[in-house]
Amino acid sequence: MYTACRSHNHSRRMASLSSMGSASAAAAPPAERLAARPHVILLASPGAGHLIPLAELARRLVELHGFAATIVTFTNFSAPELLACLPASVATVALPAVQMDDLPKNGGVLVELTRRSLPNIRALVRSISNSTSTAPLAALVADFMCSTALPIAAELGVPGYLFVPSNLAHVALTRYVIEINEGVAPGEYRDLAVPLELPGGVSLRHADLPDGYRSKHEGYVQTVEWSRCHCLGDGVLVNTFYEMEPATVEAFKQLAVPEQGSGAFFFPPVFPVGPSVRRPDRHEPTAGEFSPCLEWLDRQPAGSVVYVAFGSRGALSVEQTAELAAGLETSGQRFLWVVRMPSTAGGDDPLAWLPEGFLARTSGRGLAVAAWAPQVRVLAHPATAAFVSHCGWNSTLESVGCGVPMLAWPLYAEQRMNALLLEQNLGMALRVPPSREDGRCLVTRHEIAKAVKELMEGDQKVRRRAEDLQKAAARAWLPEGPSRRALEEVAVKWKAALGTAK
Repeated sequence: MYTACRSHNHSRRMASLSSMGSASAAAAPPAERLAARPHVILLASPGAGHLIPLAELARRLVELHGFAATIVTFTNFSAPELLACLPASVATVALPAVQMDDLPKNGGVLVELTRRSLPNIRALVRSISNSTSTAPLAALVADFMCSTALPIAAELGVPGYLFVPSNLAHVALTRYVIEINEGVAPGEYRDLAVPLELPGGVSLRHADLPDGYRSKHEGYVQTVEWSRCHCLGDGVLVNTFYEMEPATVEAFKQLAVPEQGSGAFFFPPVFPVGPSVRRPDRHEPTAGEFSPCLEWLDRQPAGSVVYVAFGSRGALSVEQTAELAAGLETSGQRFLWVVRMPSTAGGDDPLAWLPEGFLARTSGRGLAVAAWAPQVRVLAHPATAAFVSHCGWNSTLESVGCGVPMLAWPLYAEQRMNALLLEQNLGMALRVPPSREDGRCLVTRHEIAKAVKELMEGDQKVRRRAEDLQKAAARAWLPEGPSRRALEEVAVKWKAALGTAK
């Protein structure tokens, strides 16, 4: 049974969805269905960095373009606290759990989760498509980790689009992987040539590549197979905006998109529709629940605090946690640090792993909080001046939206590539020293203190650049902004396919 997590004004429709299996209701009369708001189903991959921007995209489809929207989530790896923060205008349905205990805990788990859930996804989408209580289905939008679900859209004769919560450089890398492996037998692959020059002047060394894109990485073959599914889509919606990656956007405009089935290499057209991020006044629990954190910021001078956070999955080692604490203490700067449980430690209190006496010595100019903080509100606070971040793209765009420069400290996934873009291409970040050639990856307290002081007290070019990008991000969603026009182009295509374009 599908679980309706949020019904709002769609109570009758969601009650119907919650009891649907593979059986479908009789189709409503065409005139009645076309009079209803066209319906978009969005398939969300688990995790804050995937669900949050997809939810913002869904909200815009509802509020700006008159669609009804349902976000489909997975019961496996779900985060109820995230679902509670989704916009009220968007309905959600949870898929039944599937067996996953036999798989290793690595990046390929999310791709396999989609594969094992395909029967449930197909049954749900068909139920919504054929139900008499819902509007006509206009499109299926799948998170890029769920690309194996795209054939379901083709089965129903509706547009199938991917949503990429990362940047356009990541899309360019995926496109390159698909192209060089065109015609290669399943299970085989061709190596990436590094340094790799991507469209738009992005140059990647081997160390900058995401883990699954490294030819010798155990997940590379799976990345090749999963990436090929991107070519089954009719378009790719990307969580970026023109001035974030102008050269890459222009490069994609020059890439011809041949017809599917023509024999030429096909990759769907891309549409930069970001930034899709939470705003300080949306989708977060009330400020009162986190008043100690925000009240502490209220007592700090404007532009004086370094915010330190590594995302929902960013864990440092015990040794690195101690070095970070010492570096923050040595820097002499005010700080707000979201401390997560070290990767090599146990227990349920991450603050217990801080060096002895650290909290007492930094009392007054520093605050350490366990596990979580209302990040958007923290970044938007007048006291916050800099962000020490893992460079997850969601966190990056939240920092851009608040005009806060960054100290880039990538940990996993595509974060090294993001850090490269932020430092070299965009100039809105400094970077902690990357891993040494001898394999040593510990960032010392002296390096941390030096980098933090440089960001706070040194040349303010990165701060001015962050402020420029903040203005550009706001312009992207003005009525004539490039991201708003891009999403409108897609919305018109979907409505035209239903005969409801105006």
